[in-house]
Formats: sequence, structure tokens, C-alpha cells
Amino acid sequence: MVYKASDKMSVLMSSADEALQIISRFGLPLGVADKTISEVCTENGIDTTTFLSVINHEAGQKVDIPTLMVYLNNAHTYFLDYLLPRIRQELITAISAVKTGSNIPLLIIQLYDEYVEEVKNHIAHENANKFSSHSEDDQQLAAKMRELKTLIIKYYPSDEMNSLLYSALQDICAIEKELALHCSIEDDILLPALKKDLEQHQSEEDTAEEEEKLSDREKDVLIEVVNGLSNKEIADKLNISTHTVISHRKNIVKKLNIHSTAGLTIYAIVNKLVEI
Repeated sequence: MVYKASDKMSVLMSSADEALQIISRFGLPLGVADKTISEVCTENGIDTTTFLSVINHEAGQKVDIPTLMVYLNNAHTYFLDYLLPRIRQELITAISAVKTGSNIPLLIIQLYDEYVEEVKNHIAHENANKFSSHSEDDQQLAAKMRELKTLIIKYYPSDEMNSLLYSALQDICAIEKELALHCSIEDDILLPALKKDLEQHQSEEDTAEEEEKLSDREKDVLIEVVNGLSNKEIADKLNISTHTVISHRKNIVKKLNIHSTAGLTIYAIVNKLVEI
């Protein structure tokens, strides 16, 4: 189902666990009554279009970068500060409940800790470089998690039912799905949007720099303006028409956004076109 801004937020929240995960990472509260998605987002300073793009997993939509960063940072905090430590504690509690006389339970904890390190490295990479896909990292994380589940299911040394370990295993399966969803949203929506925003800013900076850059002939005209020559005198000295001089002067003013002779003189001095 594709959700719209006019749909009730309560309906979205009730639709699926995945929706709740995403909603919570945008920092949206419960107690939404019968408010629409647009109303809840607006009240909490979240761009509605960006929210719906993530919820509907629709790439290519125009999104708001600050809203994306709210989602990204909250997701990282959730995984690192809450979910991963909680599952580790569940594993320790479950393993401690049974006396096996084997080193395998400790090795399971060790493997889980290695998985957590992989997740931390994955997130650190995102924080340092938000514009590259993590498909290879995602595959490594998935492989590490499959190995952990296999070891618990096949080789955990216990002759009795361990409800705590079953509960931990269910949470491990849940985090596997949550991380897969998170990585999918990053690769399909967040990272392309961040990359596009960077490219746009770079293009604007390049355009501004190009607009400010004077041609050699414009520099020649500017120097003579600073030296106090009239348009006709500049034309005679540079062997060009007066009309061309006037055209160059208009371009200089437009590029530099400097209209006064005093301002043009300062520009020429700073850029070493003339000496004081």
C-alpha cells in the first residue's frame, strides 16, 4: 500500500512493524489521535514528502536533507545504544541459565561481539562517507548473522528447553530484518539524495566561481577603469570599440556585483591586477 499525506497516521502506525520502526526513527510521538500524516509531520518539524518517500520506499522523490539526517542519526542511536546491547544481555542471561561445561556458549558471545563490531564499522563508514553504497558491507553483516544463528540452532550444547535462548534467537532474527530494511532505505533513498544534494551545492559553487571569474579582456578593461580612463580612452588604448568597452564593463559589474569605481579598485588591488 502506498500512503499519502492525507492518510491517518494511526492507520499507518497500525499497519506493520516495519512502519513503526521507521516512524520512531523520525522522532514522531504516539498519541496521534485522528491526525493525518501531514499534520503529525508538520507539528513535529518533519518534512512530509521525505517521510512518505522513506515509508513508501520511493526513490527519486524530492527530499529534505535535515529530515533525512534526523532519521539516519536516530536509527544509528537505536542500533548502537539500545538494540544491540539488549540482545547481548539476553544471550548472556540465556547462556548463564544452563550449566553446559562447554566453551561453545562463550564462543557464541564472541561471535556476536564480532558482529556488533561489523555494525559499528558500517555505521562509522556512513558517518565518514555518506555517499557510497554499502552493498558489500551489507552482505558481510548478513553472512555473520546467518553464521551466528546456525551455531546457536545446530550446535548449542543443551539437552533441555531454554526459553531465554529462544527469545534471544527471535530478537536476533528481528534485528537481521531491521538492519536489512535500514540498509535498503539508505542505499535506495538516503544516500542518493545526499549525493544529489552534494553535487547540487558543488555545481552552484562552481557556477558562482565561474561567474566571478573575469576574462583576460575584462581584466584589461578593469585595469584601465581603475586607472581613471574614460570609455573612449579605453577603447582607443585597447583597439576596440566604445560599445565593446561598455559591454565589458557591464559584464564586470554583473560578475563581481561591484558597481563603484572604489569597489572595483579594491578588487583589482586584492587580486593583484594593479598596484597601489
